[in-house]
Amino acid sequence: MKRLKDILYKVSIEAVHGTTDVAISKIEFDSRKIELDAVFVAIRGTLSDGHDYIEKAIALGARVIICEAFPSELTTGVTFIQVADTNEALAFLSANFYENPSSKIKLVGVTGTNGKTTIASLLYQLFKKAGYKVGLLSTVKIMVDADEFKATHTTPDSLTLNYYLDQMIQEGCEFCFMEVSSHGIHQKRTAALEFAGGVFTNLSHDHLDYHNTFAEYRDVKKTFFDQLTKTAFAITNGDDKNGGIMLQNTKAKKITYALKSYADYRAQILENQLSGLLLKINENEVWVKLIGSFNAYNLLAIFAVAVELGIEKVEALRLLSELESVSGRFQFIVSETKITAIVDYAHTPDALENVLQTIEDIRTKNEQLITVVGCGGDRDTSKRPIMADIAASLSDKAIFTADNPRTEDPESIIQEMEKGVAPQHYKKTLSILDRKQAIKTACQLANPNDIILIAGKGHETYQEIQGVRYDFDDLKIVTELLQQLQK
Repeated sequence: MKRLKDILYKVSIEAVHGTTDVAISKIEFDSRKIELDAVFVAIRGTLSDGHDYIEKAIALGARVIICEAFPSELTTGVTFIQVADTNEALAFLSANFYENPSSKIKLVGVTGTNGKTTIASLLYQLFKKAGYKVGLLSTVKIMVDADEFKATHTTPDSLTLNYYLDQMIQEGCEFCFMEVSSHGIHQKRTAALEFAGGVFTNLSHDHLDYHNTFAEYRDVKKTFFDQLTKTAFAITNGDDKNGGIMLQNTKAKKITYALKSYADYRAQILENQLSGLLLKINENEVWVKLIGSFNAYNLLAIFAVAVELGIEKVEALRLLSELESVSGRFQFIVSETKITAIVDYAHTPDALENVLQTIEDIRTKNEQLITVVGCGGDRDTSKRPIMADIAASLSDKAIFTADNPRTEDPESIIQEMEKGVAPQHYKKTLSILDRKQAIKTACQLANPNDIILIAGKGHETYQEIQGVRYDFDDLKIVTELLQQLQK
């Protein structure tokens, strides 16, 4: 049990009704999880408002209510604390409750549109190979050294973040690598965390369903770097036009990486094959198992972080050469009939173009490239025609299908995609609503040596339709279908 007054450090309090010298058992922002002597933080969400559940929380045993506006009636024996922003309050309450675990570990945040999962996951892999105990907070999974836990968000809520960081401390982890989403920054989930460093990957068209404009999306990312301290490092992609903007107001040590321009860490692609990349990094050659120029950027950022965190350059290069690709990121299989199937998480225009361009760079042009792609429902609608245009123009055949339609009509999503296809590419496109049937059609159309790209879902093992998640694994399905066609 902790005392309320001890976890209020740095919480911006506007008014208090009741005593702060009270024992509390836990913190919750979900009224369904309230237990006796809990603190309930009333969060205003997009779908519901926690202030509507204050009475329910008290009935379940909440001893303390943190809110942005006091209810009309204040229950006797319950402490009410008014704050300006309950999201920010939750961040500091959570950090204080778990005794500020981020200050006891070298926490590195990775933000940007594309590459976050790959960089964070491969940094975890690299530091594990170097012999350290390491934590990972990613879209794919949460790792507390060797123990794996399911991830539900790119950047978890403040309570979850501090809980797992505390678990990492107890497990003896020295480092943690974390994906930092624009949603997570905007909703103050990372507000109370102490970062040893931050990485900016790139910025392109995404999340404009949440952020009103691209400028707002960019500026939210920038606030992550603005908040870094002078003892931290800020590593940015010098080839991205927004890379310099991220460093404008940061107090952290400024570091750049690039393939095309002068930077602290530079790389050159010497060879690009389906089996890997030969890179020249700061005058040293290294062969890596990952593919494509986008992965050259990712690996360069990883190298920069490793060196800044104290790993010798030669050792960092050796470890880079051992890294394996991340689940759902340019994962590929080759069937007995020599059909190559690639599964990738590319769900933004820029990511899709990067993957297709990578395939273009390594193919012989004697084979056809068939792309299966969809767009998620309840998300940024403006990118749908753009992604369809990219798929149609950079593929020999493009099949539009359902992704995670969520609460939207999947046929309507596909129709919005079709509007982006240029007239000269119409004959190259098909629209097949059922995703499995779309993948099957791609397999049936493919000849020996052809390439099939299945984009959009990557590591996900489900398809979300009208609030229900059905089992669906792109890699598993295409593997089984190609095996059936071989018989």
